[in-house]
Formats: sequence, structure tokens, C-alpha cells
Amino acid sequence: MLIPFFYLLREGGMKTSITELLTLHEALNSGLAGQSVDDFYFLARTTLVKDEAHLDRFDRIFGAYFKGVDDSLSDLMQDIPEEWLQRQAELSLSEEERKLIESMGGFEELMKALQERLEEQNERHEGGNKWIGTAGTSPFGAYGYNPEGVRIGQQGSRNRSAVKVWDKREYRNLDDSVELGTRNIKVALRRLRKFAREGAADQLDLKDTIDKTARNGGMLDIRMVPERHNAVKVLLCLDIGGSMDDHVRICEETFSAARSEFKHLEYFYFHNFVYENMWKDNQRRQTEKTPTLDITHKYPSDYKLIFVGDATMSPYEIVYPGGSVEHWNEEPGAVWMKRFLQTYPKSIWLNPEPKARWDYTPSVKLIRELMDDRMYPLTIAGLDDGIKALR
Repeated sequence: MLIPFFYLLREGGMKTSITELLTLHEALNSGLAGQSVDDFYFLARTTLVKDEAHLDRFDRIFGAYFKGVDDSLSDLMQDIPEEWLQRQAELSLSEEERKLIESMGGFEELMKALQERLEEQNERHEGGNKWIGTAGTSPFGAYGYNPEGVRIGQQGSRNRSAVKVWDKREYRNLDDSVELGTRNIKVALRRLRKFAREGAADQLDLKDTIDKTARNGGMLDIRMVPERHNAVKVLLCLDIGGSMDDHVRICEETFSAARSEFKHLEYFYFHNFVYENMWKDNQRRQTEKTPTLDITHKYPSDYKLIFVGDATMSPYEIVYPGGSVEHWNEEPGAVWMKRFLQTYPKSIWLNPEPKARWDYTPSVKLIRELMDDRMYPLTIAGLDDGIKALR
């Protein structure tokens, strides 16, 4: 059983050697793993993984190999939830049929059409391609498909194509106490840390004390130094809600790692894109907002600015006044982004979406241009590249 697993690790890019495999065999023969799968997992990880940057890769290969086929089949035998049948939300449209659904012709025309529908419609509607309702291909409503529309009365995002969302939505704060499945994110962030001597000389420098005492003919010469502090300052801006619901786990891990690695860390939330206000508490985001100009004036330019978001939205949210899905913004989001970048020249954007999808999303292209192409995938390799750009 271990020989195929060994080859799978090698195919997965891990440099596990025969010597390490024999060590695992020896440990198993000695009964170190007992009869516990969990004990075997930790024993295998200890003997077969050389670099902590590969811990996550080992976890995924181990899970795929030892989980087996039966577990995955159990998911296919589950009953279809009743609410799925009641909603009739999903339409079986082919790619050709989706391409036939035309957009409304721009942001202003979409808002004008919504106002007309609100004035004309006086009853509930389901299906169809015009009225405000559920399912169907109308640009207004919920649980249907349209390439460019206004979402009303739907829980969560599905096709990532809404231009406006006409509901009050609640987001929860990211948990900064989450235990990471691996230490990879912490290891990557640690490369940004920079220590410096600050404050009063109140710590004993043992090495220098011994050196100076020896040079002084044995007469004690005590040498003191200031405490070492982490000198790096980080301003972390986190996209929350909507399409980011798919990436909560990885964002919580990043947030948790950042909180533990940097003493000088400030964080704020935004939704989709940055505008005139941000917030610290998602439960109170309607009442306790922080003006963006206050942020740029309070935290000096020596802060490293890190955005975390999937950059997936309507392009109107970036380039149009009033383009925000949740409020009327007097100035386009691109203007606020340029103000951020003027204040913080050391800045990057971390994107949890796979890089292979970026070229097919117009909003990602726009943000990459604004960021001077300093957008990196939220992977270990992407974090490494991003940290290098911040130095």
C-alpha cells in the first residue's frame, strides 16, 4: 500500500526519498503508529515531508489516496433538498442559449428599466424574461440567469453578474483565531518581517558582555541593548460577502496568520471594491464606518498595503459613479484606489480565485491595471511573489 502512495507523492512534486520511505516502514514495524489512522498520518507526515512548505500538498495527496472511492460515492446518494425543487431556481441553459441573452445596454439603461418595472408591476412573477421575480431570464429578481442584472431577494451570489444588489445583507467578521491546517501561510508572511532595535537599552547583551569583560582583563563590563521589535507595518483590506463567501476559509487562515505574525497590523473590510468608507466590524458596518480619507491620513506611507479579494464584480463598480452594488458612490472606485496607491507605494492584491480564470473576468483585468499588475494568487507561491513585491 505504501509503494503507490510513495510514487503519488513523487508525482505530486514532493522530493520524498527511498530512505524516508524505509524509515516509515521501520517506524510502522516498531508499532509507533499503533492501530490509529490519525497516528499513522502524523507519523507519515513527520518522516516523508522535508519542507514545511509542502505540508499542505502532503495533506491533499494523503487525503486523496487514503480516503478511497466509497466516501465520495456517499455524497451522490443524498436526497435532493426540497427547497431546491420548490425554488425551481436553476435553468438548464446551454452555452449557446446563454449567449443569446442580451444585456440591457449599459448601467444607466439598466437602472432606468428597473424603475419602469417597479412602476408597472403589481403582482408576484415567476419565470419569464421581463418582470421582477424568481427564476427566468429577467435582469431583475432572484434565482435565474442574466449576464447583467439587479439581484433582489436572493440569498447569496450565484453567477457573479449582478450590477446592483437591492437587499440589506449581513456579513460576519473573519475569525482571527482560526487554527491553520498548515503553517504555510505563516511561513510565507514571516519572510516580510523585519526586526529592529527600538526603545531604551533594557536587555542584557550576553555575547557582547562576555566579549567586553574578556577584553577588560576579567573586570565585569555589562552591555545592554534595546528590545527587538517587528518593524514591519501592515494595512490589510479584506473583501467580504457576496462572491467572497466561497473563499471564507482561506481568507480566515490568511487573516489569522497575519494577526499572529505582525505586531503592527491594521485591518479594514470592504465589499467588492474600495469607496469612500470602510469598516472594522461587519455587524455594525451600517452605523460604524471609517472614512477612507481618515485611513490614508492616519496610517503613514511606510505601511505595506495588502488587499485580499476575488476582484470579481461588475466593471461598473470600478469605473462608474453610483456603480457600487450597495450604495450610491459619488466618485468611482478607481479614484479611491488611486488615492490608496499614491499613499502606499508598497501594495499588492491577493486573489483567492485561480489565476487561470483571471483573463476571463473584465473586473480582474481592470484592477490588475490599477495595481500595475501587482495582483497575486492567494497560494503559497503567490504569497512568496507578493512578499517580494512588498520589500
